[in-house]
Amino acid sequence: MKKKWLFFLLMIAALLSGCNRNAPINEHSQGVWDHYFVYPMSKLLLTLGHLFSGNYGLAIIALTLIIRFCLLPLMLRQFKTAVAMQKLRPEMQKLQEKYKGTDVETQRKLQQEMMMLYQKHGVNPMSGCLPALIQMPIFMALYYAIRRTEEIKLHSFLWVQLGHRDPYFILPVLAAVTTFISMRLSPSMSEQQMSQMAIMSYIMPVMIFMGASSVPSALSLYWVVGGCFSIIQSLILRTQLKSAKIAENGQAS
Repeated sequence: MKKKWLFFLLMIAALLSGCNRNAPINEHSQGVWDHYFVYPMSKLLLTLGHLFSGNYGLAIIALTLIIRFCLLPLMLRQFKTAVAMQKLRPEMQKLQEKYKGTDVETQRKLQQEMMMLYQKHGVNPMSGCLPALIQMPIFMALYYAIRRTEEIKLHSFLWVQLGHRDPYFILPVLAAVTTFISMRLSPSMSEQQMSQMAIMSYIMPVMIFMGASSVPSALSLYWVVGGCFSIIQSLILRTQLKSAKIAENGQAS
């Protein structure tokens, strides 16, 4: 979980660092990044915009939902991995007690035992990072596609111009609030992990607010819609997890 949010912090830092590549994007744009990432994203947004009669705000909402639904299988896998890791926690703690030493050899044996435990139960602890890794280039491509596509950059949606920051900071606030709620509702964390993540659950929304306040409103809109999707997803998963625990307790009794 901490690694996941670290990726988002790095992503925000990359955006805030800025980039001077403001030339309009088109099919003739050179370079791997422009030709295979930014231009396809720009083309997709323009296509969705045409489907919504030139409303690029709705196009960004639709794109966000498409991305999140495409990532849903990975998110479900991440959830199952986190639940499996919780069940393995007692065995992991026993191994940590067994190999308390800080010397290299003891730590190597601990890692070997941990890997054997993961393999035995079919758990891959690194799978939780995959959704965040995939979203990073998507988000960055979306950022530059908006900045370098005039039709989107100059389009007005609700009270904002998509290519400019929200003058009233409404979207950044909503992005921060939805991030906070989605983190607190995360069904894949134990009570111990929740206490450990308490500080991060306050720091991360602040970082999201700062990032959303410094990028085009279209990106803030992407954050808000993605946050709402995460909240609904977490509520559904929490319900399923609660039902599974009730069924498990019923079988045990």
